[in-house]
Amino acid sequence: MDDKQLLEKFERAYGKLRKEIGRIIIGQDEVISQLLTALFSGGHCLLVGVPGLAKTLLVSTVAKSLNLKFSRVQFTPDLMPGDILGTEVLEEDKTTGNRVFRFLKGPVFTNIMLADEINRTPPKTQAALLQAMQELEVTIGGKTHKLKLPFFVLATQNPIELEGTYPLPEAQLDRFMFDIRVDYPSEAQELEIIDTTTSRDMEEPDHVLNAEEIMEIRGLIRKVPVSRDVLGFAVRLIRISREKDIDEVGQYLSWGAGPRAGQYLVLAAKTRAVMMGRTTPEILDIRAVAHPVLRHRLVTNFHAEADGVTTDEIIDRLLEAAAE
Repeated sequence: MDDKQLLEKFERAYGKLRKEIGRIIIGQDEVISQLLTALFSGGHCLLVGVPGLAKTLLVSTVAKSLNLKFSRVQFTPDLMPGDILGTEVLEEDKTTGNRVFRFLKGPVFTNIMLADEINRTPPKTQAALLQAMQELEVTIGGKTHKLKLPFFVLATQNPIELEGTYPLPEAQLDRFMFDIRVDYPSEAQELEIIDTTTSRDMEEPDHVLNAEEIMEIRGLIRKVPVSRDVLGFAVRLIRISREKDIDEVGQYLSWGAGPRAGQYLVLAAKTRAVMMGRTTPEILDIRAVAHPVLRHRLVTNFHAEADGVTTDEIIDRLLEAAAE
């Protein structure tokens, strides 16, 4: 199958995928779009929202639609790295009578892993998962074990309950491609959710793609050409975030976005364009993915807190400045 045929196939599959997810998940269109953009780009997501907004159901529905293996780990203060990565156990070989070590794989050996409330576990365990995310492999007892591909981590955080938590450092937050905010549904959507979930059994989505096809799509997205104008806008946006003399912006930021943010901006813009049937991204695609890419990479200072300026408002101003 050539690239053109694969592009057309993906466009059709994406439409069907959204339809299948929409049968289970009511509303949250922007969240679903951003989640799929990250997945097809090969990035990981941080999902921030209060409990009860169907985050786990969304992830499991996506996994079923894509015929991928799914695992969920509830992160707690007593969770150890071995509980995620796996561990070696000593057992006796019945044929020889010798004792040998056997590796028992942890829940990280999956395609889609939901790390529920990642900020409730200590930094040592957080770091073990983030290493697996970055290197796509696990080293136990001097032996390296490759993870299954595609491998996608979706970590959740509760924004309203901070007691007893271990916030992720900025350097580790940078490993996540997107910071997706999940908000409450509209009144009409909430009415439909409650009516649907209390009157019938949950449906199962049909399989749309598989792991091999997803990896082919990721390879195709890497080949998508990007114009100098689009690249220039992405670079200008992240460089402006590091300048202190930008009107009404620099005074609120202690730290701006680095080159990895630019890589994710362009890669996400490519994926968004392909999902919409276009062969090259435009500046509007960069603008569409700027908030989830940048909001966890900009470190605000006390001036922003004192003036009540949010990170999303700062990104809006950065987009205006980059356009000028």
